[in-house]
Amino acid sequence: MQPSSQDPDQEQAHLFPPDLHDVRHLQLKAVLLLLWVLVSFVAMYFARDLASIVVAGWPLGYWIAAQGGVVVFIGIVVAYGWAMNRLELLDAQAEATQASSPPKGHG
Repeated sequence: MQPSSQDPDQEQAHLFPPDLHDVRHLQLKAVLLLLWVLVSFVAMYFARDLASIVVAGWPLGYWIAAQGGVVVFIGIVVAYGWAMNRLELLDAQAEATQASSPPKGHG
């Protein structure tokens, strides 16, 4: 076996760029995942207790279980796409600003 001509750390960095997981992206994912858990599990847990509230002839628990989870999930997907596009745009603008600024001299 021949030793690899590339440094393994550089090879790993190339396969999985660290900027994909900066703090903003991780916070966004954590918030949306928490929202999904709340709607999927917590709201469903209390759906039976909401049966006393009737909306359009059906118990509120039914609406949450049958429709609310799907609507919120679609909203999460849309919000994630919008937020990621916004973050990428901000990153591109910051990179363009950084590239257009003159380099600082050493003395």
